[in-house]
Amino acid sequence: LGNKLPPHGRIADTQKCLRVSGKHNDLEEVGVDTYHHTLFEMLGNWSFGDYFKKEAIAWAWELLTEVYKIDKSRLYVTVFEGSPSENVAFDQEAYDTWKQFIAEDRIIYGNKKDNFWEMGEMGPCGPCSEIHVDIRTEEERQKVDGKTLVNASHPHVIEIWNNVFMEFNRKADGSLEKLPKQHVDTGMGFERLCMVLQGVQSNYDTDVFTPIIKAIENLSGKKYNGQNEGDAQQLKHNIAIRVIADHIRTISFSIADGQLPSNTGAGYVIRRILRRAIRYGYQSLDMKAPFMHGLVKTLANHMGDAFPELKIQQTLIEKVIKEEELSFYRTLETGIRRMDQLMEETKAKKATLIDGHSAFELFDTFGFPIDLTALIARENNLSIDEAVFNDELQKQKERSRSAGTSETSDWVELDNTFKSTEFVGYEKLSSEVKIVKYRKVNAKGKSLYHIILNKTPFYAESGGQIGDTGSISNANEMIRIIDTRKEAGALLHVSETLPEKIEAGFFAEVDKDKRSLTENNHSATHLMHAALRKILGTHVEQKGSLVNDEYLRFDFSHFSKLTDNELKQIEEIVNQKIRENISTVIETMSIEDAKKTGAMALFGEKYGDLVRVVSIDKNYSIELCGGTHVRATGEIGLFKITSESAVAAGIRRIEAVTALGAENFLNEQVSILNEIKSSLKNAKDLVKSIEQLQNDNTALQKQIAVLYKEKALSLKGDLIKSIEKINGLEVIAQKVDLESVDALKDLVFALKDENENRLICFTSILNGKPMIFVGLNDHLVKSKNLNAGQLVKSLSKFIKGGGGGAPHFANAGGTDASQLDNVFSELKTLIA
Repeated sequence: LGNKLPPHGRIADTQKCLRVSGKHNDLEEVGVDTYHHTLFEMLGNWSFGDYFKKEAIAWAWELLTEVYKIDKSRLYVTVFEGSPSENVAFDQEAYDTWKQFIAEDRIIYGNKKDNFWEMGEMGPCGPCSEIHVDIRTEEERQKVDGKTLVNASHPHVIEIWNNVFMEFNRKADGSLEKLPKQHVDTGMGFERLCMVLQGVQSNYDTDVFTPIIKAIENLSGKKYNGQNEGDAQQLKHNIAIRVIADHIRTISFSIADGQLPSNTGAGYVIRRILRRAIRYGYQSLDMKAPFMHGLVKTLANHMGDAFPELKIQQTLIEKVIKEEELSFYRTLETGIRRMDQLMEETKAKKATLIDGHSAFELFDTFGFPIDLTALIARENNLSIDEAVFNDELQKQKERSRSAGTSETSDWVELDNTFKSTEFVGYEKLSSEVKIVKYRKVNAKGKSLYHIILNKTPFYAESGGQIGDTGSISNANEMIRIIDTRKEAGALLHVSETLPEKIEAGFFAEVDKDKRSLTENNHSATHLMHAALRKILGTHVEQKGSLVNDEYLRFDFSHFSKLTDNELKQIEEIVNQKIRENISTVIETMSIEDAKKTGAMALFGEKYGDLVRVVSIDKNYSIELCGGTHVRATGEIGLFKITSESAVAAGIRRIEAVTALGAENFLNEQVSILNEIKSSLKNAKDLVKSIEQLQNDNTALQKQIAVLYKEKALSLKGDLIKSIEKINGLEVIAQKVDLESVDALKDLVFALKDENENRLICFTSILNGKPMIFVGLNDHLVKSKNLNAGQLVKSLSKFIKGGGGGAPHFANAGGTDASQLDNVFSELKTLIA
């Protein structure tokens, strides 16, 4: 886009690419076919305004045919056929260049879907020219012309190289404009290249995957047949093994790069991929215990030389994956129990179709995979109402899509000579500025504006530190800046309004108090990081952070909960460094010189050739950091840890406060302590007094339990007298005044187990809320096909609540007791 000058005009690289969501999403194909992956290694060469089509095509052909010696007769190429509707012509230059290397009948015209690359609705894009290779057998090639199979999803006629010619910028209205310069973005899949050069017909048959597949065979006891020959059972094994072999790479590399599984964002993508692999192992390979973590060692040994992060973080990766596996197996167990209930309910209705709403609840609430639900249903001669399930799933997708929908307008440019924003925020908190660009953004029903200034004192969110807030103003108006962010090298100032006179000059001013408090917390994070490594060991590495004006949050690698003594030592070290009032030394130097100082690089940061090195006592803390800091540690005032917890296996989190936040925290604690003292009549030994209260309370609870038990026994005789005979059942249906869930449950069990035909239904008011208890003798459950859970579910509508349980006992709680008396008449109707 021209926002930033690239460091080099030509770059060659290898990228670890995840392709699991968004526009280019092949997740459901992964494992089913032999050439899609969730993670693949992309070999690329880039031209940033340097060479273009002629050179890119010539060098691609040279590398593939002269260096790699790929048979030219097996290659086909594509060029963009053009799009009159968008005023983009046929790619004549690419076509004419290809004619120098390959017969014209092997040059295929490609449409916009196949031969015009764009990453999203807006942004850089352009025509592309692909190279496809036909690796079929000679016999197959004689039967069908490979040209007809290009871009036809044939597993053995595949794209191996893609030259993307970045010529245009797609604007918000869909129109195209020429980029300031033309660029080349080349992609070649490493795994596919290996397949071609190693003479095999599947990525999974290359030595990229075979060691992992062998390890899966050893763990599962199932064999892999790469040619997909054999019966349906063998095919099922093949797919499952490919899924697991692919997914273990994705998950391991992601964790090594700092992305942990979670319930939101990128973390949810990783969790979803891991669970997909576990599900295939569980369903198709009969692996009923955690197994994925056992593959990490093989992967680290196999790829650890090329990617040393796998070996360095092997233990962490194994622990994170194992914890996730254990969690998902618990989910599967819970889901299977719920599935058993659904099947019982379906059979009780003499139906064969499981309710689609319930199947979706199983998927959405319990995380239970729908294909596993369908498999269990089939094994029990049942099926799922897939139409209703898919309808619910579509509604959920639409809700998610609308929640994340945003509309971004094109930039309005006020200064065509503008190159990049000058950041002056390290030295000063205010500056004379001019607006050079702005655009409108609509997200979640709210309109905001992104403003770019020619220079700015506002720090943009990065490295864990939040973006600055403040204002831009002049004599006539003031606009609040509510956030500052980075995007594609640009510094965006976010506001809710625009100035009336956009071309006027402004005075930009950062919120000084907020910046000062944020700096306190940021510098304290550096001090704490060094203290953690001193107390716990040098294995401690930052795995994420948040620094704002209220508190600091720091995630780090460590395999056990910190003791009270360790936390105390960390606090003491940090506060000692604060009292020493050490000057913060910030230097800009080359990345090579920075490494020589021993400076630590931080999680999530990208570093250029020149970096900022922040030293707080060069023998104590040296880190690469682009954030803002105190001039001397004494400004921090006080440091206090407020919590320590687990984020994931091997990852701990500390939250802490400094300065005013620390003062407020300590004052709150003292205030609470004083209230406790007052409640205990200013007892001299507070701990002893609280222990005595706890002992007294425990003794009283035991006495109350005994009293409830005695009361329940006294009620038992009267309740037996109330037995009604209904449809061959002995029914006790009564309102019971007994304010203890445990006592009521014990009474239900005591009564129901006395007679094989007995059914118990109690209502009660507990803590002001209505409850229903239903118990059935086990004989009734088996012989009469009755179910306490189903009965409670039907009865709970009278108390505006819900509940459930096992076939022999269930209960429900609600919010409305006005119709509690109707429960018994409804029960009699249900069992009549």
